[in-house]
Amino acid sequence: YLAHGRGIRRLVALFDSVEELINENDRRYDDSGDEGTTIDEAPHCFSCSQDRLQNGYSYLTKTLPWFLKHCSDMDHDDYMRMLKVLRQGADGARGDDTAKLKTLVSDWVNRELKPDPPVDSDDKNCRGFVCDACGRLLCPAELDWTKPAVRAGIRDRADGHIVTDLSFPAFVYEKYTANADNLEEGLFKGKILLQGYKAIFTSPSSAKDVEGDGDGADVIVNNRRAKRSFCGMKVKKHVRFALSSVTSWRSVDGDFDYILFWRCIVDFFERPPGREARLRVEKLLEWWTRKVFGRSRREDLSNTAKANMSVNALTRQRQQRDDATFDSD
Repeated sequence: YLAHGRGIRRLVALFDSVEELINENDRRYDDSGDEGTTIDEAPHCFSCSQDRLQNGYSYLTKTLPWFLKHCSDMDHDDYMRMLKVLRQGADGARGDDTAKLKTLVSDWVNRELKPDPPVDSDDKNCRGFVCDACGRLLCPAELDWTKPAVRAGIRDRADGHIVTDLSFPAFVYEKYTANADNLEEGLFKGKILLQGYKAIFTSPSSAKDVEGDGDGADVIVNNRRAKRSFCGMKVKKHVRFALSSVTSWRSVDGDFDYILFWRCIVDFFERPPGREARLRVEKLLEWWTRKVFGRSRREDLSNTAKANMSVNALTRQRQQRDDATFDSD
């Protein structure tokens, strides 16, 4: 259960506990049962937070397909022990991921922004807004970090410069710059964000090269992990934590609430306001698939090209030799 639990924070819910997901599903089941309808057919209006929990439960049962059967076969004490171990695995994986990015993010920042002095890979106290390079990446997208007044205002937490979860940090944008007239343009295409995703979900070495497309298969079709991760919802939180000066994990950093920030990102992908917004989300996910895993070009090969490849050519040659031997006999 400990190993299975490690996937929960990555694929199911970053902050919600398994118990909370189960309780929401049970509550809906009880409500729908009273009216003789299914959970999906129940006419109740659910809040965003309740829908988020229910979606998490759905992903839980898909990620751990054995979960429901094990729960029904267990007595209460074994069930509670299972939940405890799953929680330990989930929290342990989150801790490992934040520790991994602590060093990697400093290296990426030093390579790309070349701060002087460079960001210390071991000391987080020199990060955050006291560091110009980290401050540029953490700066709210609607503000301009290059202006001295903005830097001073953020560091002093002055009115109009308070950094909260209501602002997207610059690092989530392509080239770390937002278009004030179209804030969706370039959103979730930041290079360091992409590197963080690849370091956690593929390998740290794969994060070194993110300029071109990936070299794997089309995971929008073939990889459940990529479908759920929604272009690294959890990674955005981890990257921000790695850039900050906070030395140990906590859900609130000054005026910035990581839980509310995460929920905002989840809602961006799961609750688009209309059809066009949904299409843009799908297009963004396809971009991430291409950048992280690449696309298979196999179907682009012509039959002639396939026939000339060595595997098929060898099969054909062997058959021809056997036929020639048979004819000679």
